[in-house]
Amino acid sequence: MSVPEGPRIPGERRYWCEHAWTGGPTAEAGVLLTVDPGGRLTSVTAGTEPPIDAERLSGLTLPGLANAHSHAFHRALRGRTHADGGSFWTWREVMYRAAERLDPESYHRLARAVYAEMALAGVACVGEFHYLHHAPGGRRYADPGVMGHALTSAAADAGIRITLLDVCYLAGGLGEDGGHPPPTGPQLRFGDGTVDAWAERVRGTRVEGAHARAGVAAHSVRAVPAKDLPEVARVADSGGMPLHVHVSEQPAENAACLAAYGLTPTGVLAEAGALTERTTLVHATHLTDADVDTVRAHGAAVCLCPTTERDLADGLPRTGDLVAGSRPVPLSLGSDQHARTDLFEEARGVELHERLRTHRRGTLDGGALLRAATVDGHAGLGWTDAGALTPGARADLVNVPLDGVGLAGADPDRAVDAVVFGATAADVRHVMVDGVWIVRDGAHTLVPDTARELDSAIKELL
Repeated sequence: MSVPEGPRIPGERRYWCEHAWTGGPTAEAGVLLTVDPGGRLTSVTAGTEPPIDAERLSGLTLPGLANAHSHAFHRALRGRTHADGGSFWTWREVMYRAAERLDPESYHRLARAVYAEMALAGVACVGEFHYLHHAPGGRRYADPGVMGHALTSAAADAGIRITLLDVCYLAGGLGEDGGHPPPTGPQLRFGDGTVDAWAERVRGTRVEGAHARAGVAAHSVRAVPAKDLPEVARVADSGGMPLHVHVSEQPAENAACLAAYGLTPTGVLAEAGALTERTTLVHATHLTDADVDTVRAHGAAVCLCPTTERDLADGLPRTGDLVAGSRPVPLSLGSDQHARTDLFEEARGVELHERLRTHRRGTLDGGALLRAATVDGHAGLGWTDAGALTPGARADLVNVPLDGVGLAGADPDRAVDAVVFGATAADVRHVMVDGVWIVRDGAHTLVPDTARELDSAIKELL
């Protein structure tokens, strides 16, 4: 259908998409988008011919992607730990050595490049699980929020939004006797000593910039004693903030928690009042039947990070059980340790891991996986006005042509499945965040030589 030329808003821009995903199982053809000067979508009209004044976007156009779980400094470990054998616990020691060396300036340089790499992959918003709060040895910086400011500034420099999830980290582990040894070594940088000191620092630290929002996290039941979890939940509730928690990533965590408390990590969180509709459980790999029911009953969400979970030999989550029934658990996606920075790989990994677990195909189609990568990911980070191509939403666009080598021959009528199951981050051509193009023709407009900046930041650190 043609689009009538009605009154135009001064400064309004129009984009005609060959195909666009507007939330269903398949894409719409001939979608005309209008964007106002404030960076919001004002209209979304399918079945149109391209107007003369509209920029044409070939292939498939999506809403901006949300990377709901990131540890930016882990990017420095890519290619350095994957073939070393061992386990999650031995990998963690290598990660701690990298954490020990960062300061606010080097953290900003590294995170700026990491977030630029995300932007090149179509990420419009990141949830940064931030626990590197203090100087080596646990010494407090004069500005207690300086490491967080380094991250929010880095996101602004890279042109993406950020939810800074300030992590409560009080203990060095959990023994089966219920004891929590104090943090040691690099862990001293993570902790505030007491939950009250953590809460005071969170309440006294401003997250600045329209591109940034505050959230909180409990690192895990290993690092936050059960008695302190209610205060973490109260801080989240009083500020209306998202609450994220690592949960049941490893069987050893479940075993220690059961021995210490007689409950699984999910049960401990529920008893502490830390499971609500604002809660996202990260990994949730080893849930029991009762855990799945508890997560669903409390309206909590789950963030899956398939490339990390398989790299660290964590296991296969019960995705099909989580999304079954009339009240499916919302899913989001994260690149976590950044073994890859590719939300398409994370999305298809969710379905492919479930196939390995169940020997069945087709639990989640391309549309459901894109929902996890977009609207549900943004919602879990507190950005309920993003992640969808709908009037009033933030104008975040990710354009993926179908004519590259990897997608050549794709059926345009199945463009969603073609991109989710066949595309990589390298196929992304253009990315818009809040109405501003930050990636054009595969190049970052604000960090033009992202590869060089990553290379220099990582080599300087290590």
